[in-house]
Amino acid sequence: MRRLGVSLLRLFCRPPSSCLLHSSAPVSQHIQDLSGPEHRLLDRLYEGLICGQRASLAESITLVETQHPRKKELAQVLLQKVLGFRRKQESSNGGKPVAFRVGLSGPPGAGKSSFIEVVGKMLTGRGHKVAVLAVDPSSCTTGGSLLGDKTRMTELSRDMNAFIRPSPASGTLGGVTRTTNEAIVLCEGAGYDVVLVETVGVGQSEFAVADMVDMFVLLIPPAGGDELQGIKRGIIERADLVVVTKSDGDLLVPARRIQAEYTSALKLLRRQSRSWNPKVVRASAHTLDGITEVWAKMEAYRDAMLSSGELQGRRRAQQKVWMWSLIQENVLLHFQNHPAVREALPRLEQKVTRGVVSPGLAADLLLKAFSESSP
Repeated sequence: MRRLGVSLLRLFCRPPSSCLLHSSAPVSQHIQDLSGPEHRLLDRLYEGLICGQRASLAESITLVETQHPRKKELAQVLLQKVLGFRRKQESSNGGKPVAFRVGLSGPPGAGKSSFIEVVGKMLTGRGHKVAVLAVDPSSCTTGGSLLGDKTRMTELSRDMNAFIRPSPASGTLGGVTRTTNEAIVLCEGAGYDVVLVETVGVGQSEFAVADMVDMFVLLIPPAGGDELQGIKRGIIERADLVVVTKSDGDLLVPARRIQAEYTSALKLLRRQSRSWNPKVVRASAHTLDGITEVWAKMEAYRDAMLSSGELQGRRRAQQKVWMWSLIQENVLLHFQNHPAVREALPRLEQKVTRGVVSPGLAADLLLKAFSESSP
């Protein structure tokens, strides 16, 4: 897949037209092409969004999630307007981000939803506006997803200073939807100063969410067995904070032991930041013990990263990573839908499964068919 993606990018890397060299040109073209109803729709969504209307935010996220070609263009026009509004906010804030993005991940059963609810309620009680983007797993077979986060966060979902948006993962890598990053931008435009991104905690989702947030928090339950063996080293390396959940009752002693194990393990790993050493804390969503401490650690991280300028640098790097991931995704989609590829693909797939043709040769033949028939 990597070889295919690199080859595709080479095929697509042609000299850009002069109109695309000016960053505002594509957006201006979209705006000129808008019909009257489309203009009114975008104006209504934008005005409602920056005024903090939850209905407008929900409708805007639905627009960026759509697969309809025309609506995807409208979504990009809306996003450009929101980005412009956010730039003005950051400029008046001394160039610092106006919102704090936190990614939360962990294995199933770690108590992510319970933890988010108690943290969210605490933050809204302190005057914050909290958005929760909860990415649900989609079935690769049926395409269906659970979308049950609102039922698991009953108290927070009724809070007027909170916004919960479950999104189906749609089979994308790691369970993080391609539109999650854009949903974060919309939430920030609507005035939410804390954005929590919860992911399904399986496969590569932890790496995907870590590339779109300011801070990555790993939640782990005090389970028995070889805990450190069950979580990939790379995921632990990306964690800025490790929270041992369910630290109460009979699980208090195991939670303390796991806290000590992870504290020792983190000392052996390479530091990701020159301004912050990852911490390991315990918390209980049931008794609320440690919840205040967890948020205090998050604030300390944010302040340290802002002071050093690392947080701003991380965001700039993330935007570049996200741009290239979208390019690869769309290039691959264009390749798969190409007539010459669609004609040759079934036959070559059959030969690969029978062992007649190697996967590498099949990829080369498909790329050749694509490049020779492309204008």
